[in-house]
Amino acid sequence: MNDAPERREVESFLTLAGELHFGRTAERLHVSTAQVSQTIRKLERRVGVPLFARTSRRVELTPVGRQLLADLAPAWSAVETALGRAVEAGRGVTGTLRVAFGDAAGGQLLAGVAELFRTRQPGCRVEFREVRPAEVLPWLRDGEVDVVLAGPPLDAPGLVTGPVLVRERRFLAMAADHPFARRASVPVADLARVTVLRCALPDPWLDEHAPEAVTRPASGLQELLTSAGAGEGVLPVGAHIRRYYPRPDLAYVPLDGTPPLEWALVRRADAATARLRAFTEAAADLVREPA
Repeated sequence: MNDAPERREVESFLTLAGELHFGRTAERLHVSTAQVSQTIRKLERRVGVPLFARTSRRVELTPVGRQLLADLAPAWSAVETALGRAVEAGRGVTGTLRVAFGDAAGGQLLAGVAELFRTRQPGCRVEFREVRPAEVLPWLRDGEVDVVLAGPPLDAPGLVTGPVLVRERRFLAMAADHPFARRASVPVADLARVTVLRCALPDPWLDEHAPEAVTRPASGLQELLTSAGAGEGVLPVGAHIRRYYPRPDLAYVPLDGTPPLEWALVRRADAATARLRAFTEAAADLVREPA
Protein backbone atom coordinates (compact mmCIF):
# COMPACT_ATOMS: atom_id res chain seq x y z
CA MET A 1 0.00 0.00 0.00
CA ASN A 2 1.27 3.48 -0.85
CA ASP A 3 1.34 5.59 2.34
CA ALA A 4 2.32 8.83 0.60
CA PRO A 5 -0.42 11.46 0.95
CA GLU A 6 -2.27 12.67 -2.10
CA ARG A 7 -1.98 16.26 -3.30
CA ARG A 8 -5.56 17.04 -2.19
CA GLU A 9 -4.80 15.75 1.30
CA VAL A 10 -1.69 17.91 1.60
CA GLU A 11 -3.45 21.03 0.31
CA SER A 12 -6.41 20.45 2.62
CA PHE A 13 -4.17 19.88 5.63
CA LEU A 14 -2.00 22.96 5.03
CA THR A 15 -4.99 25.20 4.34
CA LEU A 16 -6.89 24.00 7.40
CA ALA A 17 -3.74 24.37 9.51
CA GLY A 18 -3.61 28.02 8.47
CA GLU A 19 -7.31 28.81 8.74
CA LEU A 20 -8.29 26.52 11.67
CA HIS A 21 -11.80 26.73 10.27
CA PHE A 22 -13.46 24.16 8.01
CA GLY A 23 -15.78 26.66 6.31
CA ARG A 24 -13.01 29.09 5.33
CA THR A 25 -10.83 26.19 4.22
CA ALA A 26 -13.60 24.94 1.95
CA GLU A 27 -13.99 28.43 0.45
CA ARG A 28 -10.25 28.68 -0.19
CA LEU A 29 -10.16 25.28 -1.90
CA HIS A 30 -13.48 25.77 -3.74
CA VAL A 31 -14.97 22.56 -2.32
CA SER A 32 -17.65 21.74 0.23
CA THR A 33 -17.03 21.63 3.97
CA ALA A 34 -17.95 17.94 3.91
CA GLN A 35 -15.24 17.26 1.31
CA VAL A 36 -12.64 18.98 3.47
CA SER A 37 -13.72 16.93 6.48
CA GLN A 38 -13.59 13.69 4.50
CA THR A 39 -10.14 14.49 3.10
CA ILE A 40 -8.73 15.31 6.54
CA ARG A 41 -10.19 12.12 8.02
CA LYS A 42 -8.59 10.13 5.17
CA LEU A 43 -5.21 11.72 5.90
CA GLU A 44 -5.59 11.03 9.62
CA ARG A 45 -6.33 7.36 8.88
CA ARG A 46 -3.20 7.29 6.73
CA VAL A 47 -1.09 8.82 9.53
CA GLY A 48 -2.77 6.78 12.25
CA VAL A 49 -3.49 9.59 14.74
CA PRO A 50 -5.65 12.74 14.81
CA LEU A 51 -4.03 15.83 13.31
CA PHE A 52 -6.70 18.27 14.52
CA ALA A 53 -8.62 18.53 17.78
CA ARG A 54 -12.18 19.51 16.89
CA THR A 55 -14.89 20.91 19.13
CA SER A 56 -18.13 22.69 18.33
CA ARG A 57 -16.37 26.03 18.88
CA ARG A 58 -12.81 25.66 17.64
CA VAL A 59 -10.30 23.66 15.62
CA GLU A 60 -6.72 23.18 16.83
CA LEU A 61 -3.68 21.26 15.65
CA THR A 62 -2.69 18.32 17.79
CA PRO A 63 1.00 17.91 18.72
CA VAL A 64 1.40 15.47 15.81
CA GLY A 65 -0.40 17.92 13.54
CA ARG A 66 1.93 20.75 14.56
CA GLN A 67 4.95 18.57 13.86
CA LEU A 68 3.58 17.54 10.48
CA LEU A 69 2.95 21.19 9.61
CA ALA A 70 6.52 22.14 10.57
CA ASP A 71 7.94 19.28 8.49
CA LEU A 72 5.60 19.49 5.53
CA ALA A 73 5.07 23.21 4.88
CA PRO A 74 8.63 24.09 3.74
CA ALA A 75 8.87 21.00 1.54
CA TRP A 76 5.46 21.61 -0.03
CA SER A 77 6.29 25.25 -0.64
CA ALA A 78 9.47 24.15 -2.42
CA VAL A 79 7.48 21.71 -4.58
CA GLU A 80 4.91 24.38 -5.48
CA THR A 81 7.66 26.86 -6.27
CA ALA A 82 9.49 24.39 -8.49
CA LEU A 83 6.30 23.48 -10.37
CA GLY A 84 5.40 27.16 -10.77
CA ARG A 85 8.81 27.95 -12.19
CA ALA A 86 8.63 25.06 -14.62
CA VAL A 87 5.16 26.01 -15.86
CA GLU A 88 5.81 29.71 -16.21
CA ALA A 89 9.30 29.32 -17.66
CA GLY A 90 7.71 28.03 -20.82
CA ARG A 91 5.25 30.85 -21.24
CA GLY A 92 7.05 33.77 -19.59
CA VAL A 93 5.81 35.98 -16.76
CA THR A 94 2.35 37.12 -17.80
CA GLY A 95 -1.01 37.96 -16.30
CA THR A 96 -1.92 40.48 -13.61
CA LEU A 97 -0.26 41.03 -10.23
CA ARG A 98 -2.48 42.71 -7.62
CA VAL A 99 -0.53 44.74 -5.06
CA ALA A 100 -2.02 46.61 -2.10
CA PHE A 101 -0.88 49.57 -0.02
CA GLY A 102 -2.30 51.45 2.94
CA ASP A 103 -1.19 55.05 2.49
CA ALA A 104 0.31 57.51 0.03
CA ALA A 105 3.93 56.69 0.86
CA GLY A 106 3.32 52.98 0.40
CA GLY A 107 1.61 53.63 -2.91
CA GLN A 108 4.52 55.73 -4.11
CA LEU A 109 7.05 53.07 -3.13
CA LEU A 110 5.09 50.29 -4.84
CA ALA A 111 4.70 52.44 -7.95
CA GLY A 112 8.49 52.66 -8.14
CA VAL A 113 8.79 48.89 -7.71
CA ALA A 114 6.17 48.36 -10.43
CA GLU A 115 8.08 50.60 -12.84
CA LEU A 116 11.24 48.52 -12.42
CA PHE A 117 9.23 45.30 -12.55
CA ARG A 118 7.57 46.25 -15.84
CA THR A 119 10.92 46.96 -17.50
CA ARG A 120 11.92 43.39 -16.65
CA GLN A 121 8.55 41.71 -17.23
CA PRO A 122 6.70 43.70 -19.91
CA GLY A 123 4.15 40.94 -20.36
CA CYS A 124 2.77 41.30 -16.82
CA ARG A 125 0.37 44.01 -15.66
CA VAL A 126 0.38 45.49 -12.13
CA GLU A 127 -2.93 46.43 -10.53
CA PHE A 128 -2.87 48.67 -7.45
CA ARG A 129 -5.38 48.43 -4.59
CA GLU A 130 -5.71 50.67 -1.54
CA VAL A 131 -6.46 48.60 1.54
CA ARG A 132 -7.73 49.54 5.00
CA PRO A 133 -5.91 47.99 7.97
CA ALA A 134 -8.85 45.73 8.88
CA GLU A 135 -8.96 44.41 5.30
CA VAL A 136 -5.30 43.34 4.96
CA LEU A 137 -5.59 39.84 6.42
CA PRO A 138 -8.96 39.00 4.79
CA TRP A 139 -7.79 40.25 1.38
CA LEU A 140 -4.64 38.13 1.55
CA ARG A 141 -6.47 35.09 2.88
CA ASP A 142 -9.25 35.29 0.30
CA GLY A 143 -6.96 36.03 -2.64
CA GLU A 144 -8.29 39.55 -3.26
CA VAL A 145 -4.68 40.69 -3.68
CA ASP A 146 -1.39 38.89 -4.26
CA VAL A 147 0.88 40.96 -2.04
CA VAL A 148 0.54 43.78 0.50
CA LEU A 149 3.05 46.34 1.73
CA ALA A 150 2.43 46.22 5.48
CA GLY A 151 4.01 47.68 8.56
CA PRO A 152 4.71 46.14 10.95
CA PRO A 153 5.35 42.89 9.06
CA LEU A 154 2.60 40.37 9.71
CA ASP A 155 3.35 37.16 11.61
CA ALA A 156 0.27 35.05 10.91
CA PRO A 157 -0.29 31.41 9.88
CA GLY A 158 0.00 30.86 6.15
CA LEU A 159 1.74 34.18 5.43
CA VAL A 160 5.28 34.91 4.28
CA THR A 161 6.90 38.27 5.07
CA GLY A 162 9.82 39.78 3.22
CA PRO A 163 11.79 41.49 2.11
CA VAL A 164 11.75 44.47 4.47
CA LEU A 165 11.75 47.53 2.22
CA VAL A 166 11.74 50.41 4.73
CA ARG A 167 12.94 50.93 8.31
CA GLU A 168 11.95 54.21 9.95
CA ARG A 169 11.72 55.89 13.34
CA ARG A 170 8.43 55.73 15.22
CA PHE A 171 6.52 58.93 16.01
CA LEU A 172 3.37 59.78 17.93
CA ALA A 173 0.59 61.68 16.18
CA MET A 174 -1.51 63.71 18.62
CA ALA A 175 -3.70 66.77 18.92
CA ALA A 176 -1.76 70.00 18.41
CA ASP A 177 -2.64 71.10 21.97
CA HIS A 178 -1.78 67.75 23.61
CA PRO A 179 0.70 68.09 26.54
CA PHE A 180 3.14 65.82 24.71
CA ALA A 181 3.14 68.16 21.70
CA ARG A 182 5.47 70.57 23.48
CA ARG A 183 8.14 67.91 23.98
CA ALA A 184 11.17 67.20 21.82
CA SER A 185 10.42 63.46 22.19
CA VAL A 186 8.29 61.07 24.24
CA PRO A 187 9.76 58.09 26.14
CA VAL A 188 7.96 54.85 25.40
CA ALA A 189 7.21 54.42 29.11
CA ASP A 190 4.91 57.47 28.95
CA LEU A 191 2.47 55.58 26.73
CA ALA A 192 1.07 54.12 29.95
CA ARG A 193 -0.14 57.62 30.92
CA VAL A 194 -2.30 58.28 27.86
CA THR A 195 -4.89 56.66 25.61
CA VAL A 196 -3.17 54.97 22.69
CA LEU A 197 -5.01 54.42 19.40
CA ARG A 198 -4.21 51.58 17.03
CA CYS A 199 -5.51 49.95 13.86
CA ALA A 200 -6.62 46.34 13.61
CA LEU A 201 -3.36 44.90 12.29
CA PRO A 202 -1.24 42.83 14.71
CA ASP A 203 1.70 44.72 16.20
CA PRO A 204 3.72 42.73 18.78
CA TRP A 205 5.62 45.82 19.85
CA LEU A 206 2.43 47.76 20.55
CA ASP A 207 0.90 44.73 22.30
CA GLU A 208 3.86 44.75 24.69
CA HIS A 209 4.15 48.47 25.36
CA ALA A 210 0.51 49.57 25.10
CA PRO A 211 -1.64 46.52 25.84
CA GLU A 212 -4.66 48.70 26.60
CA ALA A 213 -4.51 50.50 23.25
CA VAL A 214 -7.91 51.31 21.76
CA THR A 215 -8.37 49.44 18.47
CA ARG A 216 -10.23 51.02 15.58
CA PRO A 217 -10.93 47.87 13.54
CA ALA A 218 -12.53 49.46 10.46
CA SER A 219 -10.57 52.71 10.36
CA GLY A 220 -8.37 53.93 7.57
CA LEU A 221 -5.37 56.10 8.29
CA GLN A 222 -7.21 59.41 7.81
CA GLU A 223 -9.88 58.35 10.32
CA LEU A 224 -7.22 57.38 12.86
CA LEU A 225 -5.40 60.69 12.38
CA THR A 226 -8.66 62.57 12.76
CA SER A 227 -9.35 60.75 16.04
CA ALA A 228 -5.87 61.72 17.26
CA GLY A 229 -6.39 65.33 16.14
CA ALA A 230 -9.71 65.42 18.02
CA GLY A 231 -7.91 64.52 21.25
CA GLU A 232 -9.17 60.95 21.52
CA GLY A 233 -5.65 59.59 22.02
CA VAL A 234 -2.13 59.38 20.59
CA LEU A 235 -1.40 57.30 17.50
CA PRO A 236 1.95 55.56 16.91
CA VAL A 237 3.00 56.06 13.28
CA GLY A 238 6.07 55.84 11.09
CA ALA A 239 8.21 58.89 10.40
CA HIS A 240 6.91 59.22 6.84
CA ILE A 241 3.39 60.04 8.05
CA ARG A 242 4.42 63.53 9.22
CA ARG A 243 5.71 64.29 5.72
CA TYR A 244 2.76 62.89 3.78
CA TYR A 245 -0.03 63.97 6.16
CA PRO A 246 0.79 67.39 7.67
CA ARG A 247 -2.34 68.79 9.36
CA PRO A 248 -2.93 71.89 11.49
CA ASP A 249 -4.78 69.84 14.10
CA LEU A 250 -1.90 67.39 14.57
CA ALA A 251 1.57 67.39 16.09
CA TYR A 252 4.14 64.66 15.43
CA VAL A 253 6.68 63.90 18.15
CA PRO A 254 9.44 61.24 18.05
CA LEU A 255 8.85 58.17 20.24
CA ASP A 256 12.03 57.22 22.09
CA GLY A 257 13.16 53.77 23.21
CA THR A 258 11.57 51.84 20.36
CA PRO A 259 12.91 49.70 17.53
CA PRO A 260 12.45 51.00 13.98
CA LEU A 261 9.11 50.41 12.31
CA GLU A 262 9.58 48.00 9.41
CA TRP A 263 7.57 47.91 6.19
CA ALA A 264 7.67 44.66 4.26
CA LEU A 265 5.94 42.77 1.48
CA VAL A 266 3.53 40.11 2.75
CA ARG A 267 1.98 37.28 0.71
CA ARG A 268 0.32 33.93 1.20
CA ALA A 269 2.75 31.04 1.60
CA ASP A 270 0.90 29.07 -1.07
CA ALA A 271 1.05 31.88 -3.65
CA ALA A 272 4.65 31.69 -4.86
CA THR A 273 4.08 32.51 -8.53
CA ALA A 274 6.80 33.53 -10.96
CA ARG A 275 5.38 37.05 -11.30
CA LEU A 276 5.27 37.47 -7.53
CA ARG A 277 8.86 36.30 -7.21
CA ALA A 278 9.88 38.73 -9.95
CA PHE A 279 8.07 41.60 -8.21
CA THR A 280 9.71 40.75 -4.89
CA GLU A 281 13.13 40.72 -6.54
CA ALA A 282 12.43 44.10 -8.15
CA ALA A 283 11.42 45.53 -4.77
CA ALA A 284 14.59 44.27 -3.10
CA ASP A 285 16.74 45.64 -5.93
CA LEU A 286 15.01 49.03 -5.83
CA VAL A 287 15.70 49.66 -2.14
CA ARG A 288 19.10 47.95 -1.95
CA GLU A 289 21.83 50.39 -1.03
CA PRO A 290 24.80 50.64 -3.40
CA ALA A 291 27.75 48.51 -2.38
